[in-house]
Amino acid sequence: MCVCLGLSGNGRVAQLQGTAARGKIKSAAEYVKSRLPEVLKQHLQDYEKDKENSVLSYQTILEQQILSIDREMLEKLTVSYDEAGTTCLIALLSDKELTVANVGDSRGVLCDKDGNAIPLSHDHKPYQLKERKRIKRAGGFISFNGSWRVQGILAMSRSLGDYPLKNLNVVIPDPDILTFDLDKLQPEFMILASDGLWDAFSNEEAVRFIKERLDEPHFGAKSIVLQSFYRGCPDNITVMVVKFRNSSKTEEQ
Repeated sequence: MCVCLGLSGNGRVAQLQGTAARGKIKSAAEYVKSRLPEVLKQHLQDYEKDKENSVLSYQTILEQQILSIDREMLEKLTVSYDEAGTTCLIALLSDKELTVANVGDSRGVLCDKDGNAIPLSHDHKPYQLKERKRIKRAGGFISFNGSWRVQGILAMSRSLGDYPLKNLNVVIPDPDILTFDLDKLQPEFMILASDGLWDAFSNEEAVRFIKERLDEPHFGAKSIVLQSFYRGCPDNITVMVVKFRNSSKTEEQ
């Protein structure tokens, strides 16, 4: 199973797989939606055919294809002077492992067998020390404009697209990739969502909220989107909840 969320930066969003999406400019996220799952599927199928003799891994395939899609996007969007950008969040389930790749500030959180909230990704924010140092080394800066932003513009330090900032090398497309042992965690469900949800909910709050609503359609995803909106979240809110097969109530969707 491979799930891709492509969510545009600067408060712009396009829905790939989720229950709600709000925003205007969709070109970057739509490009990721149309291209990345298809490309990943082909490369993963090729890898599975000769897995034992391959020098690749799920992690290297994810990284290579994310970077490749970003290069494609920059070529196309630069020609049309389209400055759109998008985050990218991918969850790949294989055997007893879950591999999560993240670019930007969308976030994945898993609920384990004990009800604990396990982070599946780490947000790429400009104020983080590692990101701030990298931006400074590239000759860039961050400033506060409602939130900390690269060059006073972008509220995340990594993305796909965003060609003007990519040309300055202050925003990069490099994903963080983490792998989790499902036998150890025995997960009940995971939440994949854009930053709008996490502006309104902590990881722990989101897990508790969804855990009480797993019998609802979409496993409570619509409910948490509405609750985030009612809490006053002004940003895009896109949420997907995936329930695992070993969970007691419902099979994975």
